Amino acid sequence: MQTNLQIDDVDARILTALGADSRRSYADVGVEVGLSTAAVHERVKKMLERGVIERFALRIAPEKVGLLFTAFVAIRNDGGVHCREVAPRLRAMPEVLELHSVAGEYDFLAKIRTTHARGLEEVLYQIKAIAGVARTTSTVVLNTEFEDQPLRLVP
Repeated sequence: MQTNLQIDDVDARILTALGADSRRSYADVGVEVGLSTAAVHERVKKMLERGVIERFALRIAPEKVGLLFTAFVAIRNDGGVHCREVAPRLRAMPEVLELHSVAGEYDFLAKIRTTHARGLEEVLYQIKAIAGVARTTSTVVLNTEFEDQPLRLVP
C-alpha cells in the first residue's frame, strides 16, 4: 500500500515537539530530536514550503475576551444551492470558527462562539437567511474539557 506521507520520522518528531509548544526554540527542539539548530530550521522551512506546516498561530483564550458561549450547529442544505456556495458565506461570519462538510442527515457541522445565548440566536438567524440553508440543529457546549489537542505523530 502506497501512502502520501511527506515527512520522515525526524520530521514527525519535530512536528510533535513544535505541536506541543510552537514557541520552542529550534535549539531546544534540536536537542530533543538529535539535530543541530540549523538542521531543525532547514527542516521546518522545507515543511512550510511543502505545506506540511500550514502556519504558526496565536491561540487566544476565548473566555478572556468574552466569548463564553460555544455551540455546534448542524446545517442542512436544501438542495437548491450547492454546498460550495454556502460555505463561503459561513466563513465570512466571525462567530463561525470551524466548518466541516459531513456525511449523514446534515451537510455541515459548524463550531460557533458568541458572548451569550442571545448571540447564538442572532447567528442562527443569519445562517438560516443564507440561500441554500434548509435547517439547523444546535448543540450547546456546557463545558470544554480540552480542544486544540496537537497531532501526536510519534508515540
